[in-house]
Amino acid sequence: MIIAHDLGTTGDKASLHDPDGRAVASVTVDYPTRFAPGGVAEQDAERWWLAAAEATRTLLARTGTPGSAVQGVGLSGQMMGAVLLDASLRPVRPAIIWADHRSTVEADRLLAAVGQQEAYRELGHRIHPTYTLAKLMWVREHEPEVWRRSHRACLAKDYVALAMTGRLVTDPSDASGTDAWDQANGRWSARLLGAAGVAEDLLPPVVPSTTVVGGLTPEAAAATGLPVDTPVVIGGGDGPMAGAGAGVVAPSDGPYACLGSSSWVQAATTAPLHDPAMRSMTFDHVVPGLYAPTATMQAGGASLSWVAELLGAEDDMAALLAAAGEAAAADEGLYFLPHLLGERSPYWNAAAAGAFVGLERHHGRGHLVRAVLEGVAFNLRTCLDAFTENGVAVTGLDVIGGGARSEVWMQVLADVWQVPVRSRSIVADANSLGAAVTAAVGLGLVDDFGVARELSTITAEYAPDTARADRSAEQHQRFLDAYGRLEPWFGGRVVGA
Repeated sequence: MIIAHDLGTTGDKASLHDPDGRAVASVTVDYPTRFAPGGVAEQDAERWWLAAAEATRTLLARTGTPGSAVQGVGLSGQMMGAVLLDASLRPVRPAIIWADHRSTVEADRLLAAVGQQEAYRELGHRIHPTYTLAKLMWVREHEPEVWRRSHRACLAKDYVALAMTGRLVTDPSDASGTDAWDQANGRWSARLLGAAGVAEDLLPPVVPSTTVVGGLTPEAAAATGLPVDTPVVIGGGDGPMAGAGAGVVAPSDGPYACLGSSSWVQAATTAPLHDPAMRSMTFDHVVPGLYAPTATMQAGGASLSWVAELLGAEDDMAALLAAAGEAAAADEGLYFLPHLLGERSPYWNAAAAGAFVGLERHHGRGHLVRAVLEGVAFNLRTCLDAFTENGVAVTGLDVIGGGARSEVWMQVLADVWQVPVRSRSIVADANSLGAAVTAAVGLGLVDDFGVARELSTITAEYAPDTARADRSAEQHQRFLDAYGRLEPWFGGRVVGA
């Protein structure tokens, strides 16, 4: 058996898997986040480890699984944060998580020193305050005493691996989400670190995602209920890990889409994808030698949740979606810009905001919800354009996440994207499945990542209405035009700046 830990933003989901990666049971232990004015978002790194230990004990107890039956542990974790450690590898301050964006000034300084296009070509990412490197610069500038005591830095799953084994390393997928990784050469970037004034030895050694970091220490074994020396596989960042869980482990698998609270499209490629408009970003995949081009929007499923709450119908989502299925939105000139939390792909504009455009007196609940569903689909179509315009074939997409349960939304996606879409049985399990498969490969329990394709099933297929192809293209352009006209009013930067 394998235990996988998915260290998310709200808690650690521990799941028990058979040696092929199939899920048997899961349990989640939550931990708090401190949000404060100015873009502060912090967590206690030690709580991650305590949650992982508690979740492991609970999982073993609930399933009646003896610790001796567990052959190894795999890890997946939230990305782009910063955990600063002292000389004894203990945290010197709360962890700064991905959602923290107080390092805007530092990111702008780094941007001025390197240039956005040059950085994008080297990193596969824009320079942005949500990434690790700008966060480290912020600590140095604003907390000099903390910085003086900081000897190492790492990411969330790296800290838990450290607590389990006593060894500090990271993997290429997490490294590629720091804004400090020379993606083409597979090493920390001397140019970016030099411009930031951060020494390379602050960052951990980088090993393949399938690496067995070590075995559980006696202290970690006592805390988890697992035997001493149980192997721990380092795993990867949750973004690329979701691709492995979705079964996208080779270029021939094509891209997939996730309709979670945030939503994205992702593919597996043999080289980084550098979009001239920088709409997408590229992580290193957890599959060695592959990359994971990704385009993530901030509020996909979150936009649907918001409109349901606004209409007082969050407890009757089925009826709301049924009403959307009977209504028209873009066909009547009604559009929704789904930028409720600012926007990453395709605009990278933190000042972007949501908007209904084209409202008329007769529009009701169904029209509004339909516009939200279409707005997310239009935005993801722009993200898909970043793939197709740069050589990634999109002949169809598998869709995971909670939104894939909606037949109405799935048909909207097929019609807007004009490709077949298929819903898969994965809802919130892609990360844990990916961590389990990565661990199984690292432990030698399976030959390769191909087993991931068998861990979920197709639940439904939706063909596009090809008669709508021209209309969908025109409506997508009107959607883009609405954002372009409102962008100066939002106060954000010009696209591509």
